[in-house]
Amino acid sequence: NQRMISKQGAVNKIAGVMAGLFMLMLLTGCGSGRASFSASRKYAPDILQKDYQVYRSLLETHHPGLYWYTSKDSMDYFFNWGRQQLNDSLTEPQFRKILSYVTAKVNCGHTTVRPSKAWNKYSDTARLGKMFPLSMKLWGGNTPNDEMKMVVTANLNRRDSILRRGTEILSINGRSKELIVDSLFSFISTDGYNSTHKFQSLSNRGLFGSLYTNIFGISEKYQVEYRDSSGTTRQIIIPVYNPAADTVGRGTRTFRPSSQSQPTKKQQRELRKNSIRLLRMDTANHSAMMDLASFGKGYNLKKFFHQSFEALEKNGITHLIIDLRSNGGGSVTNSTLITRYIANHPFKIADSLYAVKKGSPWARYIQDHFWNKLFIKFFTKKRADGYYHFGYFERHAFKPKKNHHFDGQVYILTGGNSFSASTLFASALLKQDNVTIVGEETGGGAYGNSAWLIPDATLPETGIRFRLPLFRLVIDKNTPKNGKGVQPEVLALPTVDDIRKNADFKVIRTMELIRNHKEGVKKN
Repeated sequence: NQRMISKQGAVNKIAGVMAGLFMLMLLTGCGSGRASFSASRKYAPDILQKDYQVYRSLLETHHPGLYWYTSKDSMDYFFNWGRQQLNDSLTEPQFRKILSYVTAKVNCGHTTVRPSKAWNKYSDTARLGKMFPLSMKLWGGNTPNDEMKMVVTANLNRRDSILRRGTEILSINGRSKELIVDSLFSFISTDGYNSTHKFQSLSNRGLFGSLYTNIFGISEKYQVEYRDSSGTTRQIIIPVYNPAADTVGRGTRTFRPSSQSQPTKKQQRELRKNSIRLLRMDTANHSAMMDLASFGKGYNLKKFFHQSFEALEKNGITHLIIDLRSNGGGSVTNSTLITRYIANHPFKIADSLYAVKKGSPWARYIQDHFWNKLFIKFFTKKRADGYYHFGYFERHAFKPKKNHHFDGQVYILTGGNSFSASTLFASALLKQDNVTIVGEETGGGAYGNSAWLIPDATLPETGIRFRLPLFRLVIDKNTPKNGKGVQPEVLALPTVDDIRKNADFKVIRTMELIRNHKEGVKKN
């Protein structure tokens, strides 16, 4: 027994030493990995070529809509063009720029390029550098007589009294607004030929400046041509925004804790949920507005919808505005559920929904490939066309809700950020008499999209990631396949004065429709 105890003690000591060595190796490895990352690192052409081959092969093997809006000949041309750019060493941002340009040619809004995890970790802690100072709102230019507008919405140089909110920009550093937008559009992915989503993407805070700098580079000064409030064309030279100088200019401030108590974790969760979904009712005018910024999971939308439509019924609400302008999609289950509270007829999610491939020779580069492969294996069926169809959504008609069904007038606000599942929602209700879509064309395609299961694919050398949709979804085969989004029945575009006043022009237009409807009902 003594020998056994002694032997066991020796084993424990050895195990302890081995565990210590393992931890030392792990920590050393982690430490050296962090130290080795450099934002200025350049990857040799052969490394870039290897990653690019993986990128192209993944798209050609798995993407169900690769040639949906771009012919194979054209896509091959862009793939070859991208490879030809890899004849010199490049940094990760430079390589991402090439990948983004080629990816945008797929014309799929769900297929986008993302930084590596190492780059994201670096950017989270890196000191902000110099930045293009202006944020913009852009729209129009869809017809020869429709002038495209580029209007300032924010200026980081706070002392600039000229280029304030509502100032119309005509050119920057000698480049016309049309040339600038056309150049930036080439790097933005969208469904089909949809320009509304691209305009809105550039209008999202910070993206215009970021993409402008990525394409044209940073400048110490910018020569800006603008139109003043009298309509006169003028020029001004403005400096680049320097966060370091701005911080120094403000001086130091003594931090004083707030006298108000900090919100509890439960209150913080509720605040986060309310930023995504919120119902506001005006019981005196029998109207309500539902903000829905996402159909994603984690926001308890099932309970929210039940309580909301119960409250609408209880309070005699007759006019409901549903705001989808910031809704980029999410769970089809959630978008289907709210549709059932409004639809007056059975509806389908899709006429067809299928994947082109089950397994993959590139599996090690695809996130959750094992589970996605199992899903395709057990929940789809290979048809005569050679594709793996999810038959349930192709066959099943969802019936309207009986309890708390809303039968009043519904106004759905849409725009370039309305994407994916929000497009399914709008499509299902578009032809219903008591539903009116107000605003702009949806960012998501009206005919369909490539989406549903969308894992990240990671390139082995640089770690750059891109979203890789596995299913093609055709919403309604009778819808024209023209590369457009769901069109509004009442178009509501801003004016320069709307931007200057920060007016919510789409809500203002909708309230006019509600007043007109109520007056019409009274007359009858």
